[in-house]
Amino acid sequence: MKPIPVVFHIGPLQIHTYGIGLAVTFWFAYRYFARRLRAHGYSDLWLGRAFIWIIVAAVVGARIVHVIANWSYYAHSPAQILAVWHGGLSSFGGLALGVPVGLILARRWCPKLRLAVAIDLVSVVLVLAWSLGRLLGPQLMVAGGGRRTNAWYGMYYAGEVGKRVPVPILQAIECFVIWVIVLQVEKFVRRRGGPIGLVATAAVSLYGLSRFTDEYVFLPHGSGGVAVEAISLVFVGAGILFGGYLLWRNRPGPAASDEEGDPWAAPLSEDEEAAGAGEAGAGAGEAEEGEAATGGGLAGVNGRPA
Repeated sequence: MKPIPVVFHIGPLQIHTYGIGLAVTFWFAYRYFARRLRAHGYSDLWLGRAFIWIIVAAVVGARIVHVIANWSYYAHSPAQILAVWHGGLSSFGGLALGVPVGLILARRWCPKLRLAVAIDLVSVVLVLAWSLGRLLGPQLMVAGGGRRTNAWYGMYYAGEVGKRVPVPILQAIECFVIWVIVLQVEKFVRRRGGPIGLVATAAVSLYGLSRFTDEYVFLPHGSGGVAVEAISLVFVGAGILFGGYLLWRNRPGPAASDEEGDPWAAPLSEDEEAAGAGEAGAGAGEAEEGEAATGGGLAGVNGRPA
């Protein structure tokens, strides 16, 4: 099978499939995160303007880390440093700059969204978006394959000689499986009523484990790969340790209930609390009146002369 075309033309305009894939992935992540915000009672009106800054930060961070990790190449080809259409975006770099920018803007424009809640909500989005992004990004770029192979599952990639391990497809499958597992962790947290942060730590640990496996087994080894492996192991260790701490700190007491709630729900404003208190008071008043009327009727019946 021939390599997938990585570029096509519409008249004089040159379109890169890699860029289209990233655009679709960012759009999907935006829609999914907005949906999760609304599902937990938060406004998503701020997200549109924040997302532009998040995309810019993620792309810049991803490119900076990639260039640093592969400086031996870019030192001799400085003109290629800005050529992001040829690929070369580090996942960890995108996270390192994109996530903090998003959290800062969320704090400014959506004050009700606590930091720990935001991290839990967005971690689910990132894992599924990464699954889609692997298929629509590296799979469609120059030199997107892994090690050379003669196996039946090998694929041809532009800019690479011979069949290659289809690492982007494998990573897409891995991230989808991680997404399914993280959703189960979310259900577990919902049943227990906490702890907030466990969803994110599970996502971090599993993603770090998958990236380490991919780099060590499927991808050509170099200085950049060793750095990614080290960072991946840090993710795994940090996620396991912090997740264990959260479970220990929030272990259920003797009065724990199995009734499901929403630990990530948006806090009520003062007006909403006042309205809720008013409705509760009105309901209590109606109940008292009903009891009084019932009591009076019973008294009349019981007080009849024999």
